[in-house]
Amino acid sequence: MDRLRPMQLLRPAALLFLLLVEVLIIDGGSLSAALALAATATAAAGSALVFCAVISARCAPAVPRTRVRTAIRDREQRTAFLPQRDPDAKGRTRPRAPGRALLTAA
Repeated sequence: MDRLRPMQLLRPAALLFLLLVEVLIIDGGSLSAALALAATATAAAGSALVFCAVISARCAPAVPRTRVRTAIRDREQRTAFLPQRDPDAKGRTRPRAPGRALLTAA
């Protein structure tokens, strides 16, 4: 399969964009028309993206609940927890509360 470079794909879209901007600015004579076009194009692109996301979500196969439970159980068994230390265990010093600095030998 022949892979196209990104610039080859963007060239027609950039040319169309430049032509539309030129027509709107020269013929319309206002920047607000160009901004309206940009807003419309952004809204159209956003709605197309949402449409594609909905279609792809509907096409995804449903995962059985047993597979989900098995994956969660396997992940739980692989997770390693470090042993938690007891701060009140015999031989441990109590942590200091924040306060004034200790005097040091200068």
